[in-house]
Amino acid sequence: MTHLFVCLVHYTKPLEEVLAKLEEHRAYLKKGYDKGILLASGPRIPKDGGIIIGKFSNKNEALSFAEADPFTQYNLAQYEILEFEPILHAQILTDFLHSSM
Repeated sequence: MTHLFVCLVHYTKPLEEVLAKLEEHRAYLKKGYDKGILLASGPRIPKDGGIIIGKFSNKNEALSFAEADPFTQYNLAQYEILEFEPILHAQILTDFLHSSM
């Protein structure tokens, strides 16, 4: 069974500094979408961080993904990674869950 990961991104710097690197961060996320490992991402409300949902082979792979994010590289954010097994899910997720990475 494929596991999903919820990455809670916690900003560690003022929002203005985060926004200055937002395009680099989004370009990095786009690579994850292109690889087929990301399902959704976006800012939290209020904008004190973000959420990324994706599938990785294991938690170490998710941690490596987090470490390579420009937000992490510039010390703008820290990731909290939660792993779960999607036993029940909407049919729309079936293709995503069962596609190869």
